[in-house]
Amino acid sequence: MTDLSIEQAAAALARGGVIVYPTEAVWGIGCDADNRAAVMRLLAIKQRPMDKGVILIAASLEQFDGLIDWPALADERAEAVRASWPGPNTWAVPATAAVPDWIRGDHDSVAVRVTAHPQARALCQAHGRPIVSTSANLAGHPPAFQRDQLDRALLALSDGVCAGETGGLAAPTPIRLAATGEVLRA
Repeated sequence: MTDLSIEQAAAALARGGVIVYPTEAVWGIGCDADNRAAVMRLLAIKQRPMDKGVILIAASLEQFDGLIDWPALADERAEAVRASWPGPNTWAVPATAAVPDWIRGDHDSVAVRVTAHPQARALCQAHGRPIVSTSANLAGHPPAFQRDQLDRALLALSDGVCAGETGGLAAPTPIRLAATGEVLRA
């Protein structure tokens, strides 16, 4: 499997590629969130249904401009979300109409995170906008915390691996509902 630099990985994303890269806890697989064909390819690789939706990660809060419906949240809830970033905190936030169904799935919300992981953050910066971030494993299989745990079949279907290490968290980032703080995934 080809190791990609941040620049090569960003170029692959711009071409509609699907890449594997390290995140805070596990290896992720992602693509350009605006490219429907790339997202559908990623879902097919993972054998994941579209109705579940996917997480978007960004390098900064500004990369989510136009995607998060901040006025739909109470001020204190919006502030709690903003205060948790950058960091390993994923929030299901109200989505604007600009977020397509291939990202939201069957939800009115979109799961988002401003990552603090060095490679993931650099990748989002180089790409210039949010990217899809879901665990690099087949649906229903355990996530890969180490590179040597990555599924060879999944790797063969991707366009390369962004070099680096995961952030060492013991579990994937929690997902919480922005409106209430309720934990959706611990």
